[in-house]
Amino acid sequence: MSYLNSLIVKFVKLLPKPIVRIFASKYIAGEKLSDAVRVVKELNSKGIVATMDVLGEAIQNKNEALEAKSECFEVLDAINANKLDSNLSIKPTQLGIVIDKDFGFKQIEEIIAKAKSFNNFVRIDMEDSSVTSLTFELLRHLRKKYDNVGVVVQAYLKRTYNDVDELNKEGTHYRLCKGIYNEPENIAYKDRQQIRDNYLSILKKMFEDGNYVGIATHDDYLVNNALKMIKEMNIPKDKYEFQMLYGVKEGLRDKINKLGHKVRIYVPYGEQWYAYSIRRLQENPNMAWYITKSLFSFK
Repeated sequence: MSYLNSLIVKFVKLLPKPIVRIFASKYIAGEKLSDAVRVVKELNSKGIVATMDVLGEAIQNKNEALEAKSECFEVLDAINANKLDSNLSIKPTQLGIVIDKDFGFKQIEEIIAKAKSFNNFVRIDMEDSSVTSLTFELLRHLRKKYDNVGVVVQAYLKRTYNDVDELNKEGTHYRLCKGIYNEPENIAYKDRQQIRDNYLSILKKMFEDGNYVGIATHDDYLVNNALKMIKEMNIPKDKYEFQMLYGVKEGLRDKINKLGHKVRIYVPYGEQWYAYSIRRLQENPNMAWYITKSLFSFK
């Protein structure tokens, strides 16, 4: 079935964008900021918090990076104006750190400063391995002046446990996820259970060292083991939250929420929805199969 799924993913990637948009609508709030505000209000009404993300990654020039920063400012203004329980997630390459490191760092520092003025928080998303070290350098640069910033770490990277061992000493605020980028085997675990085992080892280390962690997963195995770890280690509720993507496993989301654990949903929006949707498709190829069946009315 996995081989069939991979073929279906390749097929769906060849479809016209309007067809892929059918798939995308499940995973993004919409193309406009107002769409994201509406979704976050709905989540907040259920006792669920959010993090908002302007879709887009590596840009071509500084003007595009400046535009991305302006959009981040608009998100922070909207969160404040609408009294939303949400923070902001950003991608460093979208703000120019690969084009010009100093320029990118300055851009991101301005976003953190604005968030701080609203008593809000910014999460630095982790991208592919080519910028992992640079992202940690950025985090350390920002943490010299600001405490309202955290970072994402990826359990499938073999380096992550050692990175966390060092970052824990600095009181780092985390989102821990499996990781989605296609990385070479010499730097990333490929076996599903190896990734799960590393995830739980990293999570335990974060808890042992007293760091705050967003447990970002849709994997029932990881959720159940995280809940067990929280109970056994007597972790207070102000030291963790569960995080999930918009449109993914809403039943599991609601179950965790009803158990009284804080849940944060990653709410992406924007015109750059296509690349994000394809990544979600690669992460969950079964969805591609459902789309293909509906397109051709397979029984």
